Amino acid sequence: MQESILTAVFLPLALAFIMLGMGLSLSVKDFRNILIYPKAVFLGLLNQMILLPLIAFGLISAFGLSGTMAVGIMILAACPGGATSNLITHLSRGDTALSISLTAVTSFLTVATIPLIVNFAIAYFGEEGSVTLPLGETIIQIMGVTIIPVSIGMFLKKKSPKLSLKADRPVRIASAVFFVLIILAAILKERASLVEFFIAAGPVTLLLNLGTLLIGYMLAKISLLPKNQQMTIAIESGIQNGTLGIMIAATLLRNSEMTVPIAIYSLIMFFTAGFIIFMANKKQKADT
Repeated sequence: MQESILTAVFLPLALAFIMLGMGLSLSVKDFRNILIYPKAVFLGLLNQMILLPLIAFGLISAFGLSGTMAVGIMILAACPGGATSNLITHLSRGDTALSISLTAVTSFLTVATIPLIVNFAIAYFGEEGSVTLPLGETIIQIMGVTIIPVSIGMFLKKKSPKLSLKADRPVRIASAVFFVLIILAAILKERASLVEFFIAAGPVTLLLNLGTLLIGYMLAKISLLPKNQQMTIAIESGIQNGTLGIMIAATLLRNSEMTVPIAIYSLIMFFTAGFIIFMANKKQKADT
């Protein structure tokens, strides 16, 4: 895929803006929650960093996918949860502090793990002709659109908390608009083959989303975590940073076909997230 203004300029800038907005909701104490909720954080990291890529790999193998569809799904599985997971957790009456902490930690850790997982997927699933991700350069590039904007957002919150609070809502709205536009652009780019791609990747992405949500919830329940943390672990396991995934595929790998399963997953996760929010609030009303 040849670079365009969309993939070379707008997409990285939009992702950086979204991550800046996430930084406006973070503070140093969110990282201290690792010590406050060690079991919950460990379980969340286990799901996000290890189980999610393994489940994705298993589903891809079971459905016999290869090439761009397989690599696209593995890119998604390598990405951390995004700011969207924090919002969904809040609306579902989960533990928002835990959600923010997990998102913050995984956003830092996956900077190093993404190129390793993606390069493995490119080699294993028959995309050797694709551009690979050099470890050092990719870490710097991902840091530039994730860690640095988040850090700037955290700095702004610390220095101007009132201004950050005022900016939070419009930034969230703008981030949501950017996210929708990015998904639509990814889908429109491959609209000629969309039905074929949806038939190939749709079942896998649906099962990946439902499976990670369910496994995250069940493991948290078995671990005897509080109900609001059970909800949080499930959401953090099943809601991924699709914007980052699309940027990796379209901008770093320059392969628009790889963005399609990521965009499909992003659409599916909004339907499942809406259902989770509805059921959580319905249960809350029934209990009161």
